[in-house]
Amino acid sequence: MKVTIIGVGNIGGAIARGLVKGEAYNASDITISDLMQKNLDKMKEFDPGFCICTDNTLAIKEADVVIVAVKPWVVESVLSEIKNSFNYEKQILVSIAAGVSFDMLNGYMKSKQNTTAPTIFRVIPNTAIEVLSSMTFVSSCNATADEEALIVKMFNELGTALLIKEELMAAGTALASSGIAYALRYIRASSEGGVQMGFYPDQAKEIVLKTVKGAVDLLLANQTNPEQEIDKVTTPGGITIRGLNEMELAGFSSSVIRGLLKSSK
Repeated sequence: MKVTIIGVGNIGGAIARGLVKGEAYNASDITISDLMQKNLDKMKEFDPGFCICTDNTLAIKEADVVIVAVKPWVVESVLSEIKNSFNYEKQILVSIAAGVSFDMLNGYMKSKQNTTAPTIFRVIPNTAIEVLSSMTFVSSCNATADEEALIVKMFNELGTALLIKEELMAAGTALASSGIAYALRYIRASSEGGVQMGFYPDQAKEIVLKTVKGAVDLLLANQTNPEQEIDKVTTPGGITIRGLNEMELAGFSSSVIRGLLKSSK
């Protein structure tokens, strides 16, 4: 299968690099297009096998899947450029742009030359895609079950992909895309607390990272609710429950929920 990626900045570049790290794609299967030569040079340094192009209409010519990984405000101009060269019956369009709805994408792809509705996917990964550990949300428009399975499988190469309805995209972005920043902020705060308690900064960060990883591994391995694992370490009258209660007094859980709701609007 041939893939074209338009825009190989942070996310687009991570997708291209991640795909060739897996088993399903070779660099020669992937054409990359970008206005910035330094981005193309960086990709060639990573793997000389990538097909390089600076003309988006030529870049999509042989593609089965076209991934548009540009900033949201650039999507319209890119789609206006390629829509008359896009094969609406055979090619799949994937947009990585947050906040650009299917209604908008279909509007941008309207063409007098094509009366068939294009197959479009919206995909929202997070920055952990760089290390093949993204929580990625996938939503489809005019797609068959086989096409949905194809795109989910593609992004499972880069972590974990979940097929959802478009109306959940904003919530998914808050939980996973913005959410990775919230998790990192907890790690930073805990590391600073560790320094205040006497650890060197690097030690404190390493302790917190291993602790967070352990918590995640526990939940994944045991398939338990977080509260069940919390109960195992909160002995009556103990130090853990005192710490948790102090955090809740400062609004820990409510602040997290309020932040998520705010970022989903």
